[in-house]
Amino acid sequence: MPSPLTDVTAVRAARPVLLDVRWALATGPDRASYRAGHIPGARFCDLDAELAGPPGAGGRHPLPSAERFTAAMRGHGVGAATPVVCYDAGPGLSAARAWWLLRYFGHPDVRVLNGGYAAWTAAGLPVETGEPAAPDPGDFTAVPGGAATLDADDVPGFVASGGLLLDARDTERYLGRTEPVDPVAGHIPGAVSAPAGENVADGGRFRDAAALRARFAGLGAAPDRQVAVYCGSGVTAAHEVLALEEAGLSAALYPGSWSHWITDPARPVATDA
Repeated sequence: MPSPLTDVTAVRAARPVLLDVRWALATGPDRASYRAGHIPGARFCDLDAELAGPPGAGGRHPLPSAERFTAAMRGHGVGAATPVVCYDAGPGLSAARAWWLLRYFGHPDVRVLNGGYAAWTAAGLPVETGEPAAPDPGDFTAVPGGAATLDADDVPGFVASGGLLLDARDTERYLGRTEPVDPVAGHIPGAVSAPAGENVADGGRFRDAAALRARFAGLGAAPDRQVAVYCGSGVTAAHEVLALEEAGLSAALYPGSWSHWITDPARPVATDA
């Protein structure tokens, strides 16, 4: 399976559609940083507006409808077979959301720029400011089902049958010691803490495939064991799915994640207490 990652040299040579997905949990989409400097030709992709449906019963970042996603991607010039590269400020925590959604909705050629915008500028490559002219519309049509998912009703049976459920949030949130966003703290019973931030090394680049394999093996992953991932709202879980794929493992994603799990008070919650 080809790597889900690419580097600045390949990006310069391939001239893909570039999606700048800078975003942070505390502040949301970072269009201001995009306008201050981005990879030439990149389009700003608003994670909240274009890579998610309206927040509500489905969680804080439920999957967008196929129609919503089709319109967003066509507006960025994405075609049915156009190579696409997604990036963010560096570690890929939000860029992976765009990567996973494009895969889920059937795009055949999408990758994440390893190291993101920081890697581009560190290489001394040119940048662009402001907003580029709108591209010609693409012809991509979103068809759901291209990536494995898990729903809340599937989770108990998945864990009971021996599946490995990874929680990609920070450890303190997993343990229920702090919860900066959602109204309930804790984790899904049976889940294993696996912070997505540990998929990258200093500098924001993903660890190499061997290091990632060792990391996930230490958490209980194996080629013959089913793996699923969740996080707070389905964003950083995509980063974990990407890291697992780079390690040679496949995983399903629970799109609603913790923010959806806790909408039903009958669902159990575990903490370190």
